[in-house]
Amino acid sequence: MSEDTFRSVEIERTTLGEYTVRNARGGSISMGMGQDDTFTPVELLLAAIGGCTAADVDHITSRRAEPEHFTVRVTGDKIRDEAGGNRMRNLRVEFTVAFPEGPDGDRAREALPRSLRQSHDRLCTVSRTVQLGTPVTIVDVAGTGED
Repeated sequence: MSEDTFRSVEIERTTLGEYTVRNARGGSISMGMGQDDTFTPVELLLAAIGGCTAADVDHITSRRAEPEHFTVRVTGDKIRDEAGGNRMRNLRVEFTVAFPEGPDGDRAREALPRSLRQSHDRLCTVSRTVQLGTPVTIVDVAGTGED
């Protein structure tokens, strides 16, 4: 892992309930509150969890054989908990991956379960962060908010 550990995105309000998320490399994605086809914050969380593991698994297994099919489905329940707060539970990442017949495909199929475990146990920053319960700090940097 490199010494450069800092990661960031910037979110700009475009209109009520609609935002543009930008990364430092110039990429952008629209985010909303579910009134249109933009991704909601919860959907982006699910995409980040699945995407992180997908990238790990793809990187490991594709060294052995190019997949014929590679789909990841991430599901969960958005609930209001006992404390009255919203959160997700029952998070599940389902992989449907198929490799070609032959020795290379066999090696990829053999590597799949191990790559899933490696991603979950140590490689995927996103799901590990969620699972370990890393604290989030919210700050009004402009100092305009009132107590």
